[in-house]
Amino acid sequence: MTAQRLRQDSDRDRDSSSDEERARRRIPSLSTVIREAMVFKSAQNISSALEPLLRKVVQEEVEKGVIRSMRLFHRSSSMRIEAAPESPSLKLVFGTQLSQPIFTGSKIEGAENKPLELVIVDARTGEPLASPLQSPIRVEVVVLDGDFPAEDEQEWSSAEFQRNIVKQRTGRRPLITGDVNITMRDASAVISDLSFTDNSSWIRSRQFRIGARVVAGSHDGQRIKEATTAAFMVKDHRGELYRKHYPPALDDEVWRLEKIGKDGAFHKKLASAKIHNVQEFLKLLTIDPRSLRQILGVGMSDKVWEATIAHARTCPVEEKLYLHQGSQCSLLLNPICEVVGIVYGDITLTLQQLSKPQRAIVHHLVKEAYHNWDSLKESHALFDHRILPQNLGTQRDGVESLAWYPVHQGIAVDCQIEDYDIILDPALPSFD
Repeated sequence: MTAQRLRQDSDRDRDSSSDEERARRRIPSLSTVIREAMVFKSAQNISSALEPLLRKVVQEEVEKGVIRSMRLFHRSSSMRIEAAPESPSLKLVFGTQLSQPIFTGSKIEGAENKPLELVIVDARTGEPLASPLQSPIRVEVVVLDGDFPAEDEQEWSSAEFQRNIVKQRTGRRPLITGDVNITMRDASAVISDLSFTDNSSWIRSRQFRIGARVVAGSHDGQRIKEATTAAFMVKDHRGELYRKHYPPALDDEVWRLEKIGKDGAFHKKLASAKIHNVQEFLKLLTIDPRSLRQILGVGMSDKVWEATIAHARTCPVEEKLYLHQGSQCSLLLNPICEVVGIVYGDITLTLQQLSKPQRAIVHHLVKEAYHNWDSLKESHALFDHRILPQNLGTQRDGVESLAWYPVHQGIAVDCQIEDYDIILDPALPSFD
């Protein structure tokens, strides 16, 4: 009995100690309490910080969804109300693409300095209207949002066109000025004066289009579909001071060429080599392209170099000729130091009539002319009727690569320039 009681007491003690141990385990330590409190507080801070952002994102998405739904509803409603299941048989189109870039206050022109033309064409074939207009049609030129029409939507209603017309900002002049109202008496008309008064940076698409529509009431027949140009940016006129010229002119400053920024590294390198305008750039490109490449340095990549010289080569070369007189022959050069003809006595030759050693001599004379350019005499087209410089300017990588054509072909005789034999034509007339 005594032993059994002792065992029971021992069991109760163990149970009591285990209960106390479990109770101690359930009570968290002070460090645990502090850590959990910090985690909770951090989560609250993150939640507070994210809440405004999440609210804004959700609000924007909801607004976009509502606007999208309203547009779809409006479009479907307008299509039901406006009626016209039949597509227009005629449409207005701009016959010339716009010359870009476009600046505020500058005259809007077509590509290659062509006038901006508006044409009425057959909507199915795209051919200009063959028959004359029965009566004059008044056309209004407007500014459109650059996002209209969408790339996959080339059909629109008159109401959709109207909704996408962009008006001037509050307190500003009309967005586009000039010939905004024209009368078409034939199937085409030229818009000779048109310019923007404001840039396009303030609308969402950051781009404009020019549109044209027939004024309501000026045409009694079927609807003529409206015209739109491609989307484009309109820049502030202050940027025009730094614009590139397409094509560049000989007397343009060299930074007008692509990839050469005004007062930039390439501009300064060229200026230090006394290359200030496009003509001087092209002269060195003709004479020694490797030297020009070295002046620009390794900072100009091959891709940039190709872009720059491609732009430079679009420069129109004047017909003015220069005469460089050597000891035994003279050279006729164009303004960028390309050889147009070789004058030997009373005979004018071309490079094709010379052998390789003789061409080397001519190349040496060309370099001599380049270094003494200011002393050259203008020929005043004295030899123009004797020279056939076809396709000059298509190849400008040096004398050897130029396209040369013989003046005449005939029975050959021999003469010499600095101990080299030259094949000449005895039928060539002499200069008077």
